Order: sequence, then structure tokens, then C-alpha cells
Amino acid sequence: MSRIKQFKLPDLGEGLTEGEILKWLVAPGDEVKLNQPIVEVETAKAAVEIPSPYAGVVTDLHTAEGETVDVGTPIITFDTDPGAGPVPDAAAPGAETPAAETPAAEAPAEDEPDIEAGKIGGAAPGGRIAVLVGYGPKTVTAERRPRKQVASTEAPLEDPELALLPSIPDSLHSAAKPVRHGGLEMGRALERAAEAASAPVRAKPPVRKLARDLGLDLASVRGSGPGGSITRDDVQRAAQSASVPGGPATVAEPHPMPSVAAIAVPVWDASREQRIPIKGVRKLTAEAMVASAFTAPHVTEFLTVDVTRTMRAVQQLKGAPEFADARVNPLLLVAKAMILAVERHPMINASWDAAASEIVVKEYVNLGIAAATPRGLIVPNIKDAGRLTLRQLADALTALVATAKDGKTPPVDMQGGTITITNVGVFGVDTGTPILNPGESAILAFGAVREQPWVHKGKVKVRQVCQLALSFDHRIVDGELGSKFLADVGRFLNDPQEALLAWS
Repeated sequence: MSRIKQFKLPDLGEGLTEGEILKWLVAPGDEVKLNQPIVEVETAKAAVEIPSPYAGVVTDLHTAEGETVDVGTPIITFDTDPGAGPVPDAAAPGAETPAAETPAAEAPAEDEPDIEAGKIGGAAPGGRIAVLVGYGPKTVTAERRPRKQVASTEAPLEDPELALLPSIPDSLHSAAKPVRHGGLEMGRALERAAEAASAPVRAKPPVRKLARDLGLDLASVRGSGPGGSITRDDVQRAAQSASVPGGPATVAEPHPMPSVAAIAVPVWDASREQRIPIKGVRKLTAEAMVASAFTAPHVTEFLTVDVTRTMRAVQQLKGAPEFADARVNPLLLVAKAMILAVERHPMINASWDAAASEIVVKEYVNLGIAAATPRGLIVPNIKDAGRLTLRQLADALTALVATAKDGKTPPVDMQGGTITITNVGVFGVDTGTPILNPGESAILAFGAVREQPWVHKGKVKVRQVCQLALSFDHRIVDGELGSKFLADVGRFLNDPQEALLAWS
């Protein structure tokens, strides 16, 4: 058995096909132990550390940091027995056999691709074709068809955009032939007209537009660009000369021509643009949001709530001995309100199974919390949040947010969510119309808490007020259910202590 082992990028989640090498934790020559983290990889769901499947010495890294590779691609090679001496050349994976030693009978035919053994589509032991699941062997090589070369008598233009200018119709060339029955003068006149038509004005579309705005006839402008083309400077010089008394004759204008200085021509520079590759979490989020927005009919309802008592309860919890070392904030009570409201309205915690023509009502609450990270928006969830105490829920929220910001959220934490909260209030935003997380039927947006005048017990007082927005899948949740659920969340936040006593 060979001591040289290649490790291929594994499938780090359900259906993942590629991953980006974020950071190598080892280098060639390093000695590694079994299950020692060797590389940090970002997939479409999370950034994870991959442990080493072998113990030995790293001999080669096949991919660079920042490179995106397909699942099944070799990324690292190990020498599992470094004390056995130098590695024979024949033992190195992917080593090619010299052409002189290749038997003539095994040489590939001219019309067949030379598929290297051990690679995708190559020969496997037993004469089979080694392929990844879901991919067939590639037996042909795509080739671009050669372009037809069109003969041209004109000199080639230096500017490629000028090649897009319209060509001269053949009908104009036919006008160059003298007409016998019209006399010699008519024939010469037609020849002159044909010569003028055969020398078309060469100018790019922006230049033509500028000439139209200035009221210039491009035929009267002399071009200084490649192949005699007319440039923007040529048009501006011609317009300036036409505005000077005694200058070249100008075309009659229906309106006074504006001065060149008054015309602002915007210029865009491509070097001032930034291009960000769409990959990883951002790519998956975009695909999921598009799929959700155009498959589930969204309805959003809004509710303004006096949360003064909720803010007081937050301060009381911070001072309680049970929460001395816990992170307590308004989001904790919003999460508790969601959980209790789901218990009162279980249909809100469901999903639409189109394949089975069924609505799946979940008897557990995997509470998702939308988290903004440098890698994009992710929605990890707290498993079975309905069974947690308020202190356990506070610890789970703290751990979830900290892990997400560090980019260490494992894929399992982002699977199986049933209902979600997005806290837009931390950004000073009052409310929004959130898009459903795929597979869920409701998402609540929690807005900023602000001091506002509010009628309280018949008098106008300054109270702490926030807005809630609930988006739901109208196939599952009708207006009555959505309204009752949102009203219960608002009732809890209006007086959490009373709601806890009444609902728990």
C-alpha cells in the first residue's frame, strides 16, 4: 500500500459542490496528527475547519488560499511514513509515465482524448471509469469553431469599436456607373455623389450624439482619429470654430447653439469600479432569497408597540442574580414572545411541502436569528428553543451571535429552522419587509426602540416605542392567523411579566 496519500475536498454539507480555501493551517514539511485541523474552508453555508484524515508529513498543497475548488478535488498530499526514507518517483500521485516507455498498443487513438488515469473520467481499477456521483466522464473536448475571415480592401482600423460602424450598401457603389442617356454631366455628377457616399463618416455613437446636440453635420468635420475617424475633440473644435465670426460655414440651426463650455460630458472610468466575486455564503443567500421571493406569496403586516415595560424588564433581569453573567437585551424577550406565540398558534410554525401536497406543522421551534457577518447574511437557529428556560435561551443567543461573527457557524446550525427573527433595530432602522427564510412560513422584523409621545392611561406621555413587521407565507398563513400571532407578540412585549404569568 502506498505511503503517499492524497486528500480530496469532501462534501461538507448536503448538496454542496464547491468550497473556497480560506486559510491553510499547515505547510509542506509540517508534521500533522490524526484529526488535527489542516485547512479552513468556506462553503455556501459556513466556514469550517477540516481535520486531517492521516498522520504524517505534509508533502504538497494543491490549492492556494482564496481559490474555489470542486468537491472531490485533491487539495493536500501526505507522507504517512516519513521515516521510511525518500519517496520513490513512481509512488507520487499523478506521476506521468515517460512517453518512451509507453507501449505502442496502449497509445490513444487520434480521435480519442488522452484521459489520465486516476483523474475524474480516467481509468479506475478493474477497467471502470472513475467519476464523481452525478457526473459522467468527459469524452470530448469542446473546440471553438474558426471564424470566417472576410476579405476586405480597406485598411484595418486601430480602434476595435470602429469595426461596428455600418458598411456601405452595394446600391451606392452601383451609382458610380455613368448613365448614358443622361449625358456626360449627369454621369459625372453621379460619380461625384457616389464618391462622397463611398467615404462614410466614421464616428462612435457617443460622438454622433454630441454632434447632434451641437447641431453639427459630421460630414463637414475632418477626423483625426484612427482610419480617419472623428473623435470627440474633433467635434468640439469644429463647434468652437463655427461659433467664431468668420469661421467655417455652419449648418442652419433652428435654435441658438449652446456654447461648448456649457456642455458637461460625464466620463466613467472602469478603474473606479470594484468587482466582488459572488460565491460562498453570499451566493447561497442570493439564490435562497430569489427562490423564496418568487415561490412563496409574501404578506407583511405591521404593529407599533409600547415596549416601555419590556425595557424595564430587561434592566430588572440584568440585576437579577440568575442573570449576573448573562447577556440580556430586548432581543431575548422578543425571542421568548415568539416562542410563546407559536405555542398559541402552532400553524405559524409550518412549511409547505409541494412534492407531497402537504403542510408540515412543526411541534418544535428551531428559532432562527438573522446575523450579519463579514461573509454575508446567515441565519443560524437555536434547536428546540421552546424547551429552554429564559436563562438558557439567553446563553444560546449569546453563543449563536458570537459564533456567527467569528465565522465559525457549522452547517448543522443553519439547517432545520422553523421561524426567524431579524433584528433591524440594532442598525437604527424602524422596520422592514423581510423575506422568508426558505422552508419557513414566518419571519419577524424587530425595529429600533425610540422615545415617542404615546397615549398612556388617557394621557400623552413619552414612552419607548418600536415597530414590528411580520412577513408570512400566504399559502399557509391567512390574514387572521398572521394578525393574531403578531398581536400576541405585541401583547407580550407591551407587558412581558403579565404575559409570562398568563401564558406559561
